[in-house]
Amino acid sequence: MSTLYRQPGLGVPVPPSVAHAISVSLPTWRDNVGYMEGEKRVMDAMASGYPRFVVHFSVRKLARICEQKFGTQGEQCLLFPTQKTADHCRAFLVDQSSQSGSPVQARLVRYLIHPKDERELASDDAGCRTAPSQSRFAEVHIVLFPADIFPLARLCWQHTGMGISSRYAEHCLSLMPEYIKPSSHLQLTSSTEDLSGGKIDYLMNQRCDNLAVDSAAVAKSALRCRIASMVVRNNPVNFPVHEQTVVTEDDVFLFPTGMYAVWTAYELVVTTRPAAHTICFGFPYTDTHKILQKWGPGCHFFGHGLDTDIDELENILEQEQLKYPSRPPALALFTEFPSNPLLRSADLPRLRALADKYNFPIIIDETIGNFVNVSVLPYADIIVSSMSKIFSGSANVTGGSLTFNPAGRHYQQLKTRLTSLYEDVYFDEDVICMELNSRDLEKRTSVIDVNTEAVCDFLRSHSIAGGMSSSVIKDILYPKWITRDKYDHCRVKQRKRDVGEEGRDGGFGGLFSITFTTAAASATFFDTLSCYKGPSLGTNFTLACPYTILAHYSELEWAAKYGVEETLVRISVGMEDKEALLRCMEAALKAAQVTSTSL
Repeated sequence: MSTLYRQPGLGVPVPPSVAHAISVSLPTWRDNVGYMEGEKRVMDAMASGYPRFVVHFSVRKLARICEQKFGTQGEQCLLFPTQKTADHCRAFLVDQSSQSGSPVQARLVRYLIHPKDERELASDDAGCRTAPSQSRFAEVHIVLFPADIFPLARLCWQHTGMGISSRYAEHCLSLMPEYIKPSSHLQLTSSTEDLSGGKIDYLMNQRCDNLAVDSAAVAKSALRCRIASMVVRNNPVNFPVHEQTVVTEDDVFLFPTGMYAVWTAYELVVTTRPAAHTICFGFPYTDTHKILQKWGPGCHFFGHGLDTDIDELENILEQEQLKYPSRPPALALFTEFPSNPLLRSADLPRLRALADKYNFPIIIDETIGNFVNVSVLPYADIIVSSMSKIFSGSANVTGGSLTFNPAGRHYQQLKTRLTSLYEDVYFDEDVICMELNSRDLEKRTSVIDVNTEAVCDFLRSHSIAGGMSSSVIKDILYPKWITRDKYDHCRVKQRKRDVGEEGRDGGFGGLFSITFTTAAASATFFDTLSCYKGPSLGTNFTLACPYTILAHYSELEWAAKYGVEETLVRISVGMEDKEALLRCMEAALKAAQVTSTSL
């Protein structure tokens, strides 16, 4: 038997039965292609999805109410937590539609929902009404636009991560007299069998909904302190400079999504520094690259992220400096450590040297490596992270963080600017859930690191890169073998944490990708996998997806130029029994081999 779980059907939330699940079951290769092509069979089955890509049903319900109240015929809307975030969406719509030659107008409405006297107050761009004096009300900022440009509006929702969360939408709905809370909000657990016959119980996110909202301030402080502590505590011993670098709670800022943190980092450098191109180093998660492309003055893209790219970057910087000697030749450099999905690690010391020479900041996304395994603080001016991933692990809440390096030369300028711009829009129930989920991050990371290395060792031993003369697997992309020296330089080294407690070396993380010799082998391997299959990563359970299909379906040839093959399968390993995981992978490999020999 090689089944880890009872496989959920197409479109079912992952984890199943969780009202605020942030993944969705796409169990076959054909389902994933159908989703990207908008196939009716697939779209009709989608009860859930990753929140930035598929608008949660509670958010959709609130949006339909807003359209009925404030829209005109043929208008649709998206919902945002503040006027500033709504303004960004409207500006995006106007700018992008103007570039295409068909400029459109978008309207903003501020909607106050008050539960006591059932008054619902709204104001448009021309003015603002005063909210009732009672303390409990909800505020939503509505961006209304012609329905035919909804695909464009959804890109803003996806790229920036600024939209309201599903829990906030349900809070708004709960204040409306006609709203009946769904039965899924009961205190429940969902269970799935593992290979040993035991149960893996996922406590529903509703444990958070019942906590006092007053706990949110405490939870936010705890999260900021937790991140600040890990950023410094886990510095490798070969960086003595950090004995003097103190990251405090005040250096950490929280956001409702990881992309909102990335977008804010970009907004910071755009609004504080002279206009210049940004640098995207390495092949990043798709929306990071889209932000750098679609906002601001342009982007130099170095998709391979190798030493030869640094040579080219250095030449560009030199030429730009000669051309424009009065300003820095770059706005900022963005990179991931390691990258998603190629798992390549950049030469951060060399990039830092260039940043210091040419006076631009470096923003590093450490989501894949995570705070437990790697320390990138010595090379970053800003660290961004998606807390929705391994930091949470439970896949029932989103979040993001932005951390300043106090030793960075741009620290005062950037932090002062963010302090003036920052809006705390992380909803209370979401942040409480995130704080609870993240308490055991280090223990979970340790288990996942061990499981992932065992799985990767097994698969690589059956790959061409691992020495097989013939195999359906070309290579396993994993920091243990991909740019290993660069990864090791920032890998946390063993040290004692507290008296009587042994530390551990940072692992290689919980994410890897597989490349195959044929498309048929890739699809068969994926279809045979008995783990959950859907978007996202860093979950406490194993989660696989055909990454390039989901992230780059409209630009497959472009992605392939940088080594991101159409048939690449990305797997995020979880905390299941190690032997069960190995049997799961072995069964998928055998099926792929049979497919290959039958061709």
